[in-house]
Amino acid sequence: MIEFCVRKATRRDSAGFLKLIVDLANFEHLEPPSLAARRRILADLFSKKIVRLFVAVDKKAGHVGYALYFFTYSSFLARPTLYLEDIFVAEDHRKRGIGKALFMECVREAKRNGCGRMEWAVLTWNENAIKFYENLGAKRLDQWYYYRLNSDSLETLSSPRPGS
Repeated sequence: MIEFCVRKATRRDSAGFLKLIVDLANFEHLEPPSLAARRRILADLFSKKIVRLFVAVDKKAGHVGYALYFFTYSSFLARPTLYLEDIFVAEDHRKRGIGKALFMECVREAKRNGCGRMEWAVLTWNENAIKFYENLGAKRLDQWYYYRLNSDSLETLSSPRPGS
């Protein structure tokens, strides 16, 4: 019997969502977001609306998972792309179909928004996630490398240079 629901988040989900982000950081062996970052993500979700969120809520345990996503754009398809930034299920609630329910809600959201595709990244060591996605028919892209400029690099590159 399914004892959870997946739905779009509201501001009332903030505390449960933020706890899950900390759980994800621990799972990935990363520093959790600072208090300022937590305030920013809530503003980006509920005020600026530049990112979107589905939450999985268990009738007894409360918030047990989430999917955070936003839209990019494909110039070749001339359609939006749903980019899945995070999908996470609390460790003691895995193997119940929650991850698949969150993922499928993102698939439906992509369809509702006329997306030409859906994309995400997976840590190379997360074999369970890789198997999960490949079992759903997702294909790993070998011909692309992801690059990143961190905030220090952005600051350095955007600073005026003498003689420029």
